[in-house]
Amino acid sequence: MTKQNVVVSDANSGINMAIAVAVSGSAIYTTTAAQKPPVVPRGAYITISKKKFLQNLEINTGARIHSWVDSMRASSPTNLNTSSDDRNAWIPIVNDPEQAFMSEAMRTTVRKLARYFPTAIVSGRCRDKVYNFVRLGELYYAGSHGMDIKGPSKGSKHKKGTQAVLFQPASEFLPMIDEVYRQLLEIIKSTPGAMVENNKFCVSVHFRCVDEKKWTELAKQVGSVLEGYPSLRLTQGRKVLEIRPTIKWDKGKALEFLLESLGYANCSHVFPVYIGDDRTDEDAFKVLRQRGQGFGILVSKAPKDTNASYSLQEPSEVMAFLRRLVEWKRLSLRREFRMRRRLVEDISVAIPN
Repeated sequence: MTKQNVVVSDANSGINMAIAVAVSGSAIYTTTAAQKPPVVPRGAYITISKKKFLQNLEINTGARIHSWVDSMRASSPTNLNTSSDDRNAWIPIVNDPEQAFMSEAMRTTVRKLARYFPTAIVSGRCRDKVYNFVRLGELYYAGSHGMDIKGPSKGSKHKKGTQAVLFQPASEFLPMIDEVYRQLLEIIKSTPGAMVENNKFCVSVHFRCVDEKKWTELAKQVGSVLEGYPSLRLTQGRKVLEIRPTIKWDKGKALEFLLESLGYANCSHVFPVYIGDDRTDEDAFKVLRQRGQGFGILVSKAPKDTNASYSLQEPSEVMAFLRRLVEWKRLSLRREFRMRRRLVEDISVAIPN
């Protein structure tokens, strides 16, 4: 998976995959039924060393604010042009999150992917926003970092049973989240470039367009609001601060829930794949490492500490990888069909009329 030489496998590898893909703030999840991953030629992947990931930040004291601001700088390396070169897993980064778009080419690719593998989008954004953005009814959607999960709205051959999947473990926090959102809207007016987004079960404070000299001030503003809500916590993504409930739920838990919902929790023949580019995707990468089954793919141009096993550099490579995966599956099914037809013909010849 290095540069654009993305190789999935040949059609002779009889692996039935169900893939999970994740994205900056958003994640596409797909699982794969298989006893081992597709065989890939040596050198086809970049392996990134496994290291302990940064702890979630708190900002209840001045010292923690300085630590948090240092982390903000660390997540915004100066050798990257974040407006053009640094991208999330499947769409280009833009200054205004409301202006993000999914290309028709990527949408077509994900639609084809979902025909062969159960696929889900896991995002920090509100589930309704993500659905309106993607507009594919055959997918699973997990918004608000997995705190709002819903199954396919139209027919999916991967759907287990007839009951629609709907899971919202943090419903009791909705009034509190709305209060915090309204307070932050008022308090950040003094910080040019800062944006607040209500993602239903979490609140996102975007600082991509904020002058770095204003970051400490912004940290204090967010911290002053959080002091009144001990049951909420602060986490950080790429150029975004996220306030969410303190419940033990994240994208890793969402991945486990999706596997359970699909009937894959204890299946040794399922191989989950999770693609993401955000800090919050590390929870899902870690789950796959601990399971010893499946792997995470980090999307990043720069080396990073991560629990992911492999990396791709940008959305175009993600799309190329998914397309090759679809093509591999098609060839595999054709080969299986030919073998079955040949078997039926052999049986017909062997049994006299």
